[in-house]
Amino acid sequence: MELALDSQLCYNRSVGISAVIDHREQDEHASSDAAHISHVLNGDRNAFAFILEKYKMYVLKIVNRHIPYEDAEEVAHDAFIRIYESLAKFTGPEGFKQWMAAITTRTCYDYWRKAYRSKEVPISSLGEEHQEWLERVLSDGPGGSLEEIGAAAEARDLLNWALGKLTPEDRMVLELVYMEGLSVREVANLLGWSTANVKIRSFRSRAKLHKLLKGLIRI
Repeated sequence: MELALDSQLCYNRSVGISAVIDHREQDEHASSDAAHISHVLNGDRNAFAFILEKYKMYVLKIVNRHIPYEDAEEVAHDAFIRIYESLAKFTGPEGFKQWMAAITTRTCYDYWRKAYRSKEVPISSLGEEHQEWLERVLSDGPGGSLEEIGAAAEARDLLNWALGKLTPEDRMVLELVYMEGLSVREVANLLGWSTANVKIRSFRSRAKLHKLLKGLIRI
């Protein structure tokens, strides 16, 4: 299925965007969504254009939090294809946005799982500002918000380097729990994992990240 996404919609993601799921927000157009979903399931493929137009920014925001800029549009396209192909499984009419968020997040996870590439920052390119930032952050121990850590300009290269060293599973958990501030239960629902798995991975992945960053100081 060909889905046309506006080329101007992709933009650089920022660290520290608010959580994907806002439980205070109610979808005022659930009945309209349900009607278009029904049309699609009854063979009217053009009805999906309404859903695509309405939620393209929502899906792209999720994708841009996890996927490199140059691949974001393609991953968003893949997410919409999965949403289209899975419409029959949606039990609605409420909760459509959360359902799409889960599919989109799992599409991002599959991107790292299937086509995982480490975009390393050459160690020689790390200047004094990087070393100073590392020493300052790591001197406070592994605590502290990754959202706050990632907000520092000199941190972005180092953080991207370290995330590139982690497994796709660890990377997704770190980003969802520590950078976006989602709860363990929310992450479990998005990724289709058990809460116990998310808890264990979130603890271990943060420790791995801290170890990776700490190791750079000795170089």
